[in-house]
Amino acid sequence: MTLLYLGSAWVSGIWLGSKLRLPLVLFSLAAIPLCLLPFMPSHRRCLLLCCLCLLALLGGALRFQMSLPQFNQGQLQFYNDKGVIELLGVVHTEPEIKGNSTMFQLAASEIRTDAGGSNRVKGKAVVVCNRYSGYHYGDVLKITGVLETPAEVNEFDYKSYLAQQGVHSFMSYPQIEVVTTGKGFKPLLWIYSVRKHLSQNLSRALPEPQASLAQAILLGLRNNIPQCIDEAFSRTGTAHLLAISGLHLSIIIGIVTSASIWLFGRHRYIYIWLALMTIWIYALITAVRPPIVRGAIMGSLFLIAEYLGRPGSAITALAFAAAAMTGLNPQILWNASFQLSFLAMTGLVILAPYFQTFGRGKLSIPANKSRATSSLSRIASFIVDSLAVSLAAIMATCPVIAYHFGIISFVGLPATFFALLSLPGVIVSAGLVSIFGPTIPILSQLLSWIAWCFLTFFVSAVQMYNAIPFSYTSLAQVHIWQVLVYYVLLAAFVMAIKHRKKVAAVVSRAVLRIKALGNQLMQVPTIFMKWVTICLFLGNAIIWTMVATMPDNKLHVSVLDVGQGDAILIQTPNGQNILIDGGPDPETIKLQLGRKIPFWHKKIDLVVLTQPQADHLTGLIEVVQKYEITNILESGISSDTVTYQEWLKTIRSKGIKREIIHAGQEIAIGDNITLKILHPPSAKALETANPIDDNGVVLRLSWNKISFLFTADISKETEWFLITQRKDLQSTVLKVAHHGSKTATSTEFLSVVDPEVAVISVAANNRFGHPHREILDRLATKVGDGRVFLTSEHGTVEFISDGEHLWVKCGK
Repeated sequence: MTLLYLGSAWVSGIWLGSKLRLPLVLFSLAAIPLCLLPFMPSHRRCLLLCCLCLLALLGGALRFQMSLPQFNQGQLQFYNDKGVIELLGVVHTEPEIKGNSTMFQLAASEIRTDAGGSNRVKGKAVVVCNRYSGYHYGDVLKITGVLETPAEVNEFDYKSYLAQQGVHSFMSYPQIEVVTTGKGFKPLLWIYSVRKHLSQNLSRALPEPQASLAQAILLGLRNNIPQCIDEAFSRTGTAHLLAISGLHLSIIIGIVTSASIWLFGRHRYIYIWLALMTIWIYALITAVRPPIVRGAIMGSLFLIAEYLGRPGSAITALAFAAAAMTGLNPQILWNASFQLSFLAMTGLVILAPYFQTFGRGKLSIPANKSRATSSLSRIASFIVDSLAVSLAAIMATCPVIAYHFGIISFVGLPATFFALLSLPGVIVSAGLVSIFGPTIPILSQLLSWIAWCFLTFFVSAVQMYNAIPFSYTSLAQVHIWQVLVYYVLLAAFVMAIKHRKKVAAVVSRAVLRIKALGNQLMQVPTIFMKWVTICLFLGNAIIWTMVATMPDNKLHVSVLDVGQGDAILIQTPNGQNILIDGGPDPETIKLQLGRKIPFWHKKIDLVVLTQPQADHLTGLIEVVQKYEITNILESGISSDTVTYQEWLKTIRSKGIKREIIHAGQEIAIGDNITLKILHPPSAKALETANPIDDNGVVLRLSWNKISFLFTADISKETEWFLITQRKDLQSTVLKVAHHGSKTATSTEFLSVVDPEVAVISVAANNRFGHPHREILDRLATKVGDGRVFLTSEHGTVEFISDGEHLWVKCGK
């Protein structure tokens, strides 16, 4: 208990130091208990403990004050907001890719300002640059740009968040020059390389969102998770299942120990060694990131206390660990990840045993035997332990989640439980997929199918509870006093939980029914029945998925919801896939294609890049890396942007056939379906104010009575050129040019096209004001109300045709 008191005093001192600047003279207060020793000799132990606690309290306050960043010419933040500087440093963390940008931390060593001369500096800065910059951990860079103080982002205190990591500077899209590479910590370089290889294997083998979920669960890489999926996990209180932190590790420890006891019993503490091995393997493959290491340390302390036969001492060990961690970095006391890690492990130590005892006792599950007497008892034991651990973690962390993120989920327990049913299968199958990857194609394909089943169940369970009305509530503000009141009530709940006799009676009656059912089931060989059931379930899921996604002899044209950009997927009756553009975000296009193309089908027969700007091109780079592409068609208009150069590099590395197309060409894609190229002209490019937009590829897809006109980002000048060239423009469906900008879709052009339906690919609340109200009114007048579709309102808009009729299916 002494360590508990001292650890609590130290952490309290850290908090006190953040509120008050205490003078060193206050350390003399620690001598007061010592002065009382001659007068109170019988209380010597208590007085000594008081003295040590006062020293720990004041020491914690002093440690916090010493950790505050200094402000002098030797510190990097001294140069914030002082104009253009030149900075030399090493990439301190593996760059994280999100959307169209890459972010990494740079550990600075030298700085040069406009005033001349260079200074040695210490400190770290967050640097944001282009997605395809190609920097890695350990690269030494020379960066020229403006060093800024981190600002608030959408009411998020980004400055404080970075300060907790020891970062006080920010630089956005600077000029960067690589000086040298491979200067990082060698073992960490190897770990990053292995993690990247495993991540790529998962991305190639699985569709979205299954691939990004597997990367998050196995490798701690959450940047690729689509926003809609991430929000579903947050609203259902299951986000902890994606983060390999203390909250995640506490649940994993419970599941691993329960499963190990089920398989091996408690003999020789095999369950403890397996749990220790599991959490540290997780820590290793996730590059020993601080939140994961903190969770692994706390989890290890709990398991060691269990091994020593003193589980009650685990809370003392946790308090000591918290004191040691805050001693190394006092700022982590305000870090949400640290708080969740500590509280989750505290819940596992204090709450979970009550819930396990309650459940096991009421279900008559033996607690002191290596194996239960029947398969049904073992299954019940596993379910009870998993539910107990999940409930303990949720109850211990719920107010802190509400305080930091403003969300309270009412479906956290059932959503967590059902998602957890597939988590072991996800970890095993996806882990094998990441290891074998493309080395053993047949085995990899089989494992990817199994992983897809588990991951689909995992995300479907969360989405099912997310779809329930009032499954969560958003809170405007949660005060610290409300959090404290919650924990006081929780403590009272723990004290009173033993007296819940009425609930115990209800559970007992349910157990009698379960036992009666179990006696009937025991007549069948249980193990055989279990494996047959699992195999039949997986096989049935795969077969029906294949049946549901087989070609239906219809033409499907989907204007994909990719935000402020263009991406159109054409799926022909004979099973060909044609992709026109890829939108501005790689993760979004992969998610949309994962929903439209069966996960086992890795081929796209034709890719058309209408023009090389980022809102059409960026997503295609990842598509080319993930899918097998047969042919690529382009307009011939090049660009010197980093994104376009990465596009050309990727095509060359894959050995894909690339062809420049022009007006007059025609592609037959079977069943009397044709794709005609109407623009750009074959002679020379149009000379306009916007040559990239106006020389984009214009296509017309036709099948008997139904036709589609895809107009890229052309303007009125190009529209008039097409009219004067007497192109066959009349079409049933018009994909409106340039996201509904007023620079296109003229009255004359609409009269010639004469569409019956119009669709606009556009993002909600975009900064360009697209689509323009004048264009919407013009389209409504031409095609009629209810026949103008916007991806911002309707989601992905899918047109289905048999050549004679047209059906429209909206994603929202």
